[in-house]
Amino acid sequence: MSSPQAYRGERLGLPEDGQASLAPASSRLLALAVDLIASTLIAALFVAAIHHGHRDNDLASRLPGSWSLIPLFVDYVLGMLLAGQTLGMRLFRLRIIRVDNQYEPVNPWRAVVRTVLLFLFIPALVWDKDGRGLHDRYSDTAVVRS
Repeated sequence: MSSPQAYRGERLGLPEDGQASLAPASSRLLALAVDLIASTLIAALFVAAIHHGHRDNDLASRLPGSWSLIPLFVDYVLGMLLAGQTLGMRLFRLRIIRVDNQYEPVNPWRAVVRTVLLFLFIPALVWDKDGRGLHDRYSDTAVVRS
């Protein structure tokens, strides 16, 4: 029988607190909210540009709807690949690392798998003892303080 872990992230070899420690759920959720709002605003600009000049007064046709998933996908995948973080994560001083080697950047396969699983929503709601969602477990990543 293994001994219980003393803190979240111990099994992953991460520090208990400070830089590179696992990010709290509250910061992760706030960063996600920023990313969702930003992607919705970007999609709304494109939808408004497309409908500019049309006499369509239907509000529903002018809302961004599912189009906001495109900039969100780009934010997550490119953000992970280029900077190790999304716009929201940058604001809350978080970053995404590889658990197997935190000094190596997240590769494209992990970035796409993590993002697709996050979009399915359910994997993000199922957390392990370290507070990582299934999308992090399957992509072997973790969100840490930067």
